[in-house]
Formats: sequence, C-alpha cells, structure tokens
Amino acid sequence: VKNNTSPENDTHISEFLLLGLSNEPELQPLIFGLFLTMYLITVFGNLLIFLAVSSDSHLHTPMYFFLSNLSFVDICFISTTIPKMMWNIQMQRKVITYEGCINQIYFLLLFAGLDDFLLTVMAYDRFVAICHPLHYTVIMNSRLCGLLVLVSWMMSALNSLIQILMMLRLSFCRVPEIPNFFCELNQVVRSACSVMYFAAVLLGGGPFVGILYSYSKIVSSIRRILSAQGKYKAFSTCASHLTVVSLFYCMMLGVYLSSAATHNAHSSATASVMYTVITPMLNPFIYSLRNKDMKRALKVFFVR
Repeated sequence: VKNNTSPENDTHISEFLLLGLSNEPELQPLIFGLFLTMYLITVFGNLLIFLAVSSDSHLHTPMYFFLSNLSFVDICFISTTIPKMMWNIQMQRKVITYEGCINQIYFLLLFAGLDDFLLTVMAYDRFVAICHPLHYTVIMNSRLCGLLVLVSWMMSALNSLIQILMMLRLSFCRVPEIPNFFCELNQVVRSACSVMYFAAVLLGGGPFVGILYSYSKIVSSIRRILSAQGKYKAFSTCASHLTVVSLFYCMMLGVYLSSAATHNAHSSATASVMYTVITPMLNPFIYSLRNKDMKRALKVFFVR
C-alpha cells in the first residue's frame, strides 16, 4: 500500500485477499461451526432485547430506549463481517472485491462509532438519573433521547465517510493480502496509519472523555449517599453499562495495541475477533442476567 504519488506505477486493484484465521483445511469446518454458533447467539440475544423493550410498556424509558438501539447496532455490526467470512469458508474462497471491502470498512466504522456514541449517551443518562433524579424525566424527555440517537448516527456516518474518502486516495501496486477474516482498516491502509489513527483517536477520545466525566460525577454523587443500601442501589443501576463500556474499550485497545506491537497476523486476527464477535455476543447477557426488569419483560414476551 502506498500513497497516490506515482500514478504511473499503479495498477487498478479489483479485489483483496482475506487470509482468515487459519490456512489449515481441516480447521475450516470447526471455524465455520464456531462462528455460526456465535453469530446466531448474538443475533438472537440482541433481537430478544430489542423486541422485549419494544413490546413492554414498562421498559419505554430512556435507558431501555438506548439499550434497544445498542442491540440493533450490535446485530448490524456483527452482520457486517461474519456472514461474508462463513460464505468464503463454505465456497473455499478468500477473495473480497474492492467495492465489497470499501463497503465493509464503511459499515464497520459506522456501527463501531455508533456503539461508542451510544455508550456515551447511556453514560449521560445514568449521570442524570443519579445526579439529578428529581429532574430526570424533564431532562431526558423523548425529544432529547431521539435527538441524541440521531446525532450519534450523523456523527458516526460522517466519520465513516471521511475515513473512506481518505482510503480512496490510496492506490495499490498488487493484490493486497489482509491477515484477517474481514477488511480491517488498519490492515488495509497501513501507509495512511497516521491520518487514520488521528481520526480514530478523535472519534474514540471524545466519547471516552464524556464517559469518564459522567462517571466522575456519578461516583461523587454516590459517595454523598449516607446509607450503604442507597449506595448499592445507585451503583447497581450503572453496573451493566460500566461492564459493557470496560469490555468495549479494552477490546478495542487490545486490538490496536497488538496490531502496533506485533506483525503476527494470527495474533491480530484473534484480537479482532474479540471486539467484532465476542463483545456484541456478551452484551445481551450482561444487560439481562442481573436486570430484573429485563428478565420480567423477556418472560412476558415468551408467554405471549
């Protein structure tokens, strides 16, 4: 990969080669079965949360409105990569077209950015609920909630478009080999890393600072609560969100640190699995296992 500074030496690239997780033929059925299982669990789990929130009037609150949006985004996020990987394994192919790679990167950036922004919005929701409980329903009205989600979509779409336009300025002298099972941005455009990492830091850094600020205020408010039971109740409303935030940022940080620290393709691909597959799969369990309202809604949904 190189910058488009010498067009006379460039040739048009029509496809990329996805090296996948393993080159061993005997492992392909195992990989296919494993990822199919994780994909179905992720889609089914997040779809259940989305349907439960939509069908239960008791869950028509800002927190569950944002959670249902997060579940929808997680379904879209994992659907951007896994079906194509399973199709390649089934057809014994490792090729993705140039257009397909561009589209895959765009939607990966879109839904990863949406995850980031929605987690920030959910942190703000918890901040208002704990620090300003008497004004919660006034501040977190349906108009503001809808606006926050709309702005999240717009910001994420704009970021994705900008990064894709940067990528389109690159040219390739040969069929690029991507040591992963999908078109990961930092693998495809290594020569533009400085620009891409700057945009990624700008996108991820802003929401992360917002989350840190919200939780600093939340911790400060919880510390002022006198009773231990009150402190536990206040913290328990944030526990699921805090777990998901920690998981999301740790996985993303792990991927880019492993990519920067080593050129081991297997290590980088394995790290990518963590944030593209494992995180969306675990989110429904984190939000439902310790949530009485969600458990009740799911029971009602299944009875219906």
